[in-house]
Amino acid sequence: MTNTQTEKAKRFLELHRRGEPLLMPNAWDLGSAALLASLGFQALATTSSGHAATLGRLDGGVTRDEALAHATELAQGSDVPVSADLENAFADDPAGVAETIGLAVQTGLAGCSVEDYSGDHIYDLEPARERVAAAAEAAHAGPVKLVLTARAENHIRGRDDLADTIARLQAYQEAGADVLFAPGIKTPDDIGRVVQSVDRPVSVLAVPGAPSVSELASLGVARVSVGGAFAFAALGALVEAAEELRDQGTYGYFERSATGGRAARSAFKS
Repeated sequence: MTNTQTEKAKRFLELHRRGEPLLMPNAWDLGSAALLASLGFQALATTSSGHAATLGRLDGGVTRDEALAHATELAQGSDVPVSADLENAFADDPAGVAETIGLAVQTGLAGCSVEDYSGDHIYDLEPARERVAAAAEAAHAGPVKLVLTARAENHIRGRDDLADTIARLQAYQEAGADVLFAPGIKTPDDIGRVVQSVDRPVSVLAVPGAPSVSELASLGVARVSVGGAFAFAALGALVEAAEELRDQGTYGYFERSATGGRAARSAFKS
């Protein structure tokens, strides 16, 4: 295990190898982070939607201070590198983006992401590129070279335009991003075209209908993440257990909880 933030950031970037995807699940609290690390995952990410759910809110309902405090908790409480989902860096203008990324460097993170979606619209290409350039400069300015992931949000925001997505990722590469991410692309042809169009590692979001990890490897993908899926899978298990108790008055969920209890006993620190 690496110990310092500088070492974690360096190791995190090294784990991005084309054709050998880094499996990077998204944790939503310290407990889930500890469980995932105990299962052998070499790096973790936060999830904006999963974190918001722990606060009883929907995605987009977390403030910058809350997101950074959450990132600090997971980064400093984990032995493996942690990358933070910082949405649009909580700013529209490049100066505001740079300020957020500068604060992220101070949290102990190994990486973070910035997206080109404001909450109600996708930024035009040139302002989006300027925002990534500002983020990259802040991420790489000091002794800790935070791994910056630039996200093109088209395909999860109702704009199924692969040519525009590729143009954006190429612009973000030129602006200094370390990793490129277009969540929502899922056909082998589209993923392959994205990978071949850029020189940086490409991350893919695991969604229903997407190729398997082995198929993604053959396409040259360097990282796979799950977004809020694990967090909501856990909430789904909670709903099923609660509905069983409420509607049937039975306790079958104890059988399913045994696995979690054993994992917790082995993963959690005393």
